Amino acid sequence: MDSLKEECGIVAIYHFGNGRGSNVSSGVVRALLDMQNRGQLSAGLTSYNPQRNRILQTHKDLGTVHEVFRLHNPRKSRALMEEYGGLAAIGHNRYATSGDNDDHNAQPFERVHGRKWKWFAIAFNGNLANYDQLKKELEDHGYHITYHSDTEVMMHYFNHEMRGDDRPDFNTLFSNLANFFDGSFNIAFLNAEGDLVVIRDPLGIKPLCYSYVDETLIVASESVVMHNLNIDISDIHMVKPGEMIIANQEGFRIERYAKDRGSRYCFFEWVYFANLSSSMEGRSVYQVRSDIGRELAMMEKERDTVGSLVASVPETATTAAAAFGYHMGLPVVSGLLRNRYVGRTFIDGVTRSESIRMKFTPLQEILQGRRVYLVDDSLVRGTTLKTVISILKERGKASEVHVRIGCPPVMGPCFYGIDMPTVKELFAPHFMKGEENFNQAGGPVPPDILKRMEQELGADSLGYLSLEGLVKAVGLPREDLCLACLDNNYPTPAGEERFRESLLEMPD
Repeated sequence: MDSLKEECGIVAIYHFGNGRGSNVSSGVVRALLDMQNRGQLSAGLTSYNPQRNRILQTHKDLGTVHEVFRLHNPRKSRALMEEYGGLAAIGHNRYATSGDNDDHNAQPFERVHGRKWKWFAIAFNGNLANYDQLKKELEDHGYHITYHSDTEVMMHYFNHEMRGDDRPDFNTLFSNLANFFDGSFNIAFLNAEGDLVVIRDPLGIKPLCYSYVDETLIVASESVVMHNLNIDISDIHMVKPGEMIIANQEGFRIERYAKDRGSRYCFFEWVYFANLSSSMEGRSVYQVRSDIGRELAMMEKERDTVGSLVASVPETATTAAAAFGYHMGLPVVSGLLRNRYVGRTFIDGVTRSESIRMKFTPLQEILQGRRVYLVDDSLVRGTTLKTVISILKERGKASEVHVRIGCPPVMGPCFYGIDMPTVKELFAPHFMKGEENFNQAGGPVPPDILKRMEQELGADSLGYLSLEGLVKAVGLPREDLCLACLDNNYPTPAGEERFRESLLEMPD
């Protein structure tokens, strides 16, 4: 059984003073609200309060941040913040793509122990590509894996590294753990002695940033948390790959726990997953998506503008569509409206075709008889896009739908946290079978294959952004990015091995 992918959001806050602001729990909840885009399945926090009999205390449940922390009821919400208040806390938003979606897998995970340095909680963002191997090794040593999540396996490895009477220093602890873990793993750790540690994995696959203002350290998956606290952009910093932040009542410091192996930042964070107002590695998510639209427009050879307009698949493609329309000299319209209360089908993984028809409403008054350029951020499985094209033509009465995709064909699974678990579930590989095509992943799609893709989708034309255009839009060197799902160049050994295995699943 595969692990639960933990593509989530984490936050950690530590207040070093004794006055106002010493209860950070409400700040953690606000940060989780800012990062609700990173997961809607469950939420939770663990706080540290040495004046409380239960020094570490965890509140978590299924649901959105509003639901878990009773934000619709100010009295109940205030009571929760008082009960779970503390001068340090970690928090977590979660979604899962497989396995049991019950409250047992909500995070943080807490391990209670009589010795305070062994009593700890962790919150995890990422995915261990070698989960199956780690799980088997634990089971071979008599462990029982109950919930089939990466975080559960991590907890067992933490416990093993902290066995005995001699307390390990944090650099040694996380350095040893990094030797076991293959994949992406940003971790927030809090123990009952008031030690907070937040690490970014050695390749920096997932984003992590921090700021220190008003005697308070804030660490979060996305900078939108700091932006909404009116923290100046000059005071927001990225945790570098392989670095850790260690905090206690004496202050905080940054140390390197893993050797510098370069970086492999996940490009998909900019394209789809991150909040539009966030910045990562000095590159604004908004600006990258706008540049993607510009690069798509630059690829257009035939510009038929008579009777044409631009629409997007809301909402992550909206910025790219606006830039595409601007550079094409075409009007950009809200021709497809999204019902916000249905949920993100990419994340939720429910029956897609029915939920998509519930999710989108076309505006026939705008679309009827028009030639529509439909911009989307990515084409993963094809189910959403195929249904949307059908909606635009059948209910919106659009005369033509020409699809433009803001990244190259997705040719491989992601083993580092994005919901692309197998090759056979992906759209493009079914049209590009054969080892030679996978070896050329990231290159242009041959015209005959592109034509078959158009027919399958029901599109009048289909255009992908080139890999060169994507890298240009992101604005970082190609070698600094993880593009594995596009070019099949996986940055870790377990990722490479799992990709080779996944090719065997492709139908003949």
